[in-house]
Amino acid sequence: MKISKAAAAAAVAVALSLTATACGGSADKASDGGASGGAKKDKIVIGIKYDQPGLGLKTPDGKFTGFDVDVATYVAKELGYQPDQIEFKQAVSAERENLISNGDVKLVVATYTINDKRKARVDFAGPYFLAHQDLLVRADDTSITKAEDLNKKKLCSVTGSTSAQNVKTKLAPDADLQEYPGYSECLTGLENKAVDAVTTDGSILAGYAAQEKNKGKFKLAGLKLSDEPYGIGLKKGDKELQTKVNAALKKMVEDGSWQKAVDANLGPAGYKADPAPQITEGS
Repeated sequence: MKISKAAAAAAVAVALSLTATACGGSADKASDGGASGGAKKDKIVIGIKYDQPGLGLKTPDGKFTGFDVDVATYVAKELGYQPDQIEFKQAVSAERENLISNGDVKLVVATYTINDKRKARVDFAGPYFLAHQDLLVRADDTSITKAEDLNKKKLCSVTGSTSAQNVKTKLAPDADLQEYPGYSECLTGLENKAVDAVTTDGSILAGYAAQEKNKGKFKLAGLKLSDEPYGIGLKKGDKELQTKVNAALKKMVEDGSWQKAVDANLGPAGYKADPAPQITEGS
């Protein structure tokens, strides 16, 4: 009888242990995004610029600000991701196609002009913004008022951008083109007179000119040298994602969030944006 009682006690202990384990398992599942908080998706990685004030900027405290950041956050929300599930990854101009093709990012929202060369490697959603190429010069420089004035002068742009080649091939073939890794380096070169002008989209240049440290140093030439439709880059052939992102962009315009983001991020720079463009990609 003693053995029988011991066996019974052991059986009860095992049963209690199994019950506790089962309960613990349920609790763990709930804490991992189960019934208690609703099922959560994994994170989404989105490529943005880190050095473009007003568009995509990583601040010293590690936060991200700018119009592209607001667009990316809105689109991610429509795809089912909360802000704390977004991982922003730096997407320099020359690496954007590689980041998408290699699967390092799901989307690129980084002043990414839609063109045929890029569409050979990646797909786009959008466009969600129409910018125009312009020039930034020193505030006291009166020698550059049109693109042709760049001939024989030192022009700075970023490696991999469309703006530099546009000037060289179409507007000022005799310009001395200097390609730097980022626009911040171009601004330093302009201030130090290592270059005579910086070219890229006016929206980008306006953001730099409006920074507190740059106020009074530079001015926009006020030229519309080209149309630059910004799109959201994504993996080639992912039509389902493209359709969802396009729907998110349409909703952003319709509910007023797009204009609010434009006013908040580009308004302080005195930049007058074109109306939201019609979405053409994927149609």
